[in-house]
Amino acid sequence: MKKIIYNVRIVDTNTDEYGAVVIRKGKIESVVLLGKDVSNICVAPSLRKLIDSCDEKINAKGLVLMPAFVDWHAHFRYPGQGEKEDLETGLAAARAGGFSTVVLMPNTNPVVSSQKEAVSIMDEIKLLSDIKAFQTVSITKNFDGRDISHLHALDKSIVPIITEDGFDVASESVMREAMKIAAKKGFVVSCHCEDAAFVPLAKKAREEGNFKKAEKLLQKAEDTATKRNLKLALETGCRVHIAHCSTKKSLAYVRQAKKKETFPGQITLEVTPHHACLSYEMKGLDKELVNPPLRSEKDRRAVVKAIQKGLVDVIATDHAPHTLEDKKNGACGFSGIETAFSLCYTELVKTGKLSLSKLSELMSSNPAQMLGLDKGFITEGLDANLVLLDLEASFFIDSKDFKSKGKYTPIQGKKLFGRII
Repeated sequence: MKKIIYNVRIVDTNTDEYGAVVIRKGKIESVVLLGKDVSNICVAPSLRKLIDSCDEKINAKGLVLMPAFVDWHAHFRYPGQGEKEDLETGLAAARAGGFSTVVLMPNTNPVVSSQKEAVSIMDEIKLLSDIKAFQTVSITKNFDGRDISHLHALDKSIVPIITEDGFDVASESVMREAMKIAAKKGFVVSCHCEDAAFVPLAKKAREEGNFKKAEKLLQKAEDTATKRNLKLALETGCRVHIAHCSTKKSLAYVRQAKKKETFPGQITLEVTPHHACLSYEMKGLDKELVNPPLRSEKDRRAVVKAIQKGLVDVIATDHAPHTLEDKKNGACGFSGIETAFSLCYTELVKTGKLSLSKLSELMSSNPAQMLGLDKGFITEGLDANLVLLDLEASFFIDSKDFKSKGKYTPIQGKKLFGRII
């Protein structure tokens, strides 16, 4: 059974041309490129013969075909928080957003702190969907901040990433020992960089109405922890992934640390669509609660510049669904996996800050390669994990239409371009 997608603009990290893609048994069998002139795609005789040889024919009518996206950072709230999200709704939201692969955080109830628990969740996902999922395991057992004995039992081929996401490991000595184990066993340590000592001070400042003081304290919380975690990674030789980096100073720390890497790719950097595209200085976003918080325009522009300069390796969603009641009560985070591509395309590509191929690199090829997957490019022999998009289609965000249970988004009503077809 052969399938062909033709009359399509093919875009990945290395390609932006019109042509056709042939798929067989879940793999990309061949790619035909016909140049950048749209008029060529319907007149090539060789393409007509190829179309006739295929069993299933999809005329994309000039739409864009890209490698499906790979999300290095998502919360599906499973197990234990089914009112916020469950596997079915999380997977449906990922598919609606164009994602074929997700890396899931362990801050669930109970906390995922063993390989057995991680495998159980991944096995459930296999029964529900063809979306590939990696379930991470906590750095300290049950987030207790001390016990890392469970890390010795992990197999990198099954659980490649450990993280305390939602928190940071407060003890420097505990984090150092965890990174030593990670270096020996080959795990990636994904760091939620936040010095918790600053958090109550920031909360008090916010309650007193001193927003600027609170913001400065939370910036310091991220910057202090980022500097520490990078230092420990370089000392221990472990692979470290700096998650949702959001401040100009933290970006500078990563830039400095990458120059000292002991091997290529030792330090990887992630930013989110909301930190690249939104700031608290924008209308209606001054009281938005997310962790790390939305930063100033100065920091947001620094994030964009870091993307442009090649410092950033991954754009990941940090999809963090909550009930509307939880949001009213001050929960941090919001649903983002269904809007990630369109927000980045609208704010970064349509404005000329990035090329579409660069966005594909950040959302597909880089994260796929970091996970050792045969996907992320539209290349013969790789997995046919693809997404079809209408870049000209505009729409207004209405969270009622989300597949996710988390119906809150700070971009409700915003006009975006780049609809996932």
